[in-house]
Amino acid sequence: MQVQIVIPEQVNSILESLQKAGYEAYVVGGCVRDALLGREPHDWDITTSALPMEVKSVFPRTVDTGLQHGTVTVLCGGTGYEVTTFRVDGVYEDGRHPKEVTFTPSLKEDLRRRDFTINAMAYNNERGLVDLFGGRQDLENGIIRAVGDPVQRFTEDALRIMRAIRFSAQLGYEIDPETLKAASALAPNLRRISSERIREELEKTLLSDRPDLLRTAWAAGITKEFIPEFDRCMETDQINPHHCYTVGEHILKGVSLVRRDRILRLTMFLHDIAKPVCHTVDEEGIDHFRGHAEVGVSLSKSILQRLKYDNATIRKVTTLVKYHDTQIRLTEPAVRKAVVNTGTDLFPLLLEVKQADFLSQSTFQRGEKQEKFDTLCDIYKRIVERGDCLSLKELAVNGSDLIAAGVKPGREVGNILAGMFEEVLNVPEHNDKEYLLSRFVTA
Repeated sequence: MQVQIVIPEQVNSILESLQKAGYEAYVVGGCVRDALLGREPHDWDITTSALPMEVKSVFPRTVDTGLQHGTVTVLCGGTGYEVTTFRVDGVYEDGRHPKEVTFTPSLKEDLRRRDFTINAMAYNNERGLVDLFGGRQDLENGIIRAVGDPVQRFTEDALRIMRAIRFSAQLGYEIDPETLKAASALAPNLRRISSERIREELEKTLLSDRPDLLRTAWAAGITKEFIPEFDRCMETDQINPHHCYTVGEHILKGVSLVRRDRILRLTMFLHDIAKPVCHTVDEEGIDHFRGHAEVGVSLSKSILQRLKYDNATIRKVTTLVKYHDTQIRLTEPAVRKAVVNTGTDLFPLLLEVKQADFLSQSTFQRGEKQEKFDTLCDIYKRIVERGDCLSLKELAVNGSDLIAAGVKPGREVGNILAGMFEEVLNVPEHNDKEYLLSRFVTA
């Protein structure tokens, strides 16, 4: 049965303009896949038999995006749409990019070079769906399958190995056995891929509906090529009443349970990454991982730096890793101090991390853990609603006030402010300028 895809008016106008000029033109790739899945495509990519200069001759406003690769951006109503000539890729000398491309008049040859069948479909209103490699059937069956020979596809571009895992996680699909076998065999080629591209695909996988399908990548020997620390976690048991999974399975469960937020998902992926390093077994055969949070700070920082993450992300994730296992006393002063230590911006995220952490453990003492967590949240809510002082900037006294009161500029000012802040964290009602000056500044 033929399908109909609703193409945006501007995109269809570009297709029709090319067709009227005597060329073939289709929307292609991910937009066709997403449309068939009932999803709103993020981008509408267009492929055509017209050569780049011929595309430029059809439209009054274009940008030379990548003429050597056949891509011209057509400006339509203030929006740019990439139009790429049918092409055949040359030799992939670096395992990522073809040395050269050859333009071809054949849509089939253009589709044949693409990574997976679900991304190798084209469509226009005149011809309908062009599906030469069974992409629609694979969509219906929930299969990620390479176009043609998977060994050749992954040899051409090793990043496609990561993309197979990512699409599997995003769509909840299984990877075709032959495709997975080739990905496993060629996984060492990922060492030739830049850390930034690995990071991008890993992050998309973690932010997907099924981040737990990283398990497939581990089982196929793929993750060891870019994050071997995770492999050690998958291989480390947790024989302990509080746990029912290996460290790695606990991590995957936690990532799946936490809100789909970049910092939260990265934190859950790394929160127990140091457990294998800290693993000990007591006389009764119970596993312990004392100090794993502290060691996890340096290990997660090393991993994030290796993946070329920015300093702000590293700071946030490592802070949450540091405090994820800290037991906070259920008193207002203790919670206020925990907020200050973690950071007012990160403490709400820490609560989400803590919840995902205990929910991905065994059911041992689950009720008590939930009760303590709820109490912690209630205390924090009261602190926020009341507007308690949680930073030096919110203190009723500042350095200028102390100097005006006769305190000598220098270290003593900082020491007095620190003492005042400590006082206010214990008794928020004492955040009063007159009281603090009389309490801490000797007349």
